[in-house]
Amino acid sequence: MLVSATQFEILPLLHGVKKKSSGNGLNTCTFGKNSVDVLITGVGMTAMAFHLGKILGRKYDLAINAGVAGSFRRSISPGTVVNVVKDSFADLGAEDGEKFLTLREMGLAKGASLKAQGRWKGSKILSNLSKVDSITVNTVHGNAANIKKIIRKFNPDIESMEGAAFFFACNNFKMPCIQIRAVSNYVERRNKKAWKLMPAIENLNAFLEEMLASV
Repeated sequence: MLVSATQFEILPLLHGVKKKSSGNGLNTCTFGKNSVDVLITGVGMTAMAFHLGKILGRKYDLAINAGVAGSFRRSISPGTVVNVVKDSFADLGAEDGEKFLTLREMGLAKGASLKAQGRWKGSKILSNLSKVDSITVNTVHGNAANIKKIIRKFNPDIESMEGAAFFFACNNFKMPCIQIRAVSNYVERRNKKAWKLMPAIENLNAFLEEMLASV
């Protein structure tokens, strides 16, 4: 199963493929010899968790979350495709003066992060990608002071608006899962003129096509 927040992020992959509706917002698409259920959830962790929760009772060999992300590190430049191995809900918790407390620090959750899980027969191709840690947020960062705080707290490589919710749903259903992201911009004050959105999407979809062809 392939999951994306927006169709736009995986549109090059979907061009020219055969697809049919299979209910619950799923389209079954044919990529070569493989049939893959594609789910577009909408933006944000709430939409991701809700729509995944409706369909993860089905059995899949693998769930793939694909999309774009912002990079905290200049060494991970726009256009780079990465393999997210750990993700965290970075704004779910409580303020304590100048401090931010995660659910774990509040004693309301056992772990601070969620991880990719399981193995699948095409996993070798992932070795071509750098492994990164991500955070998931409701509001993407664009304030210099807040960016410094979040780096001190989580030391993330990238951020998205859905990744941790994807891992959370898959982990609870014990579903093998991976998260593939392409960096579209650096995390800084909002400057869309500097974004490399289309190169990121092109590189993301080229990798997905290669990955799907390898299994």
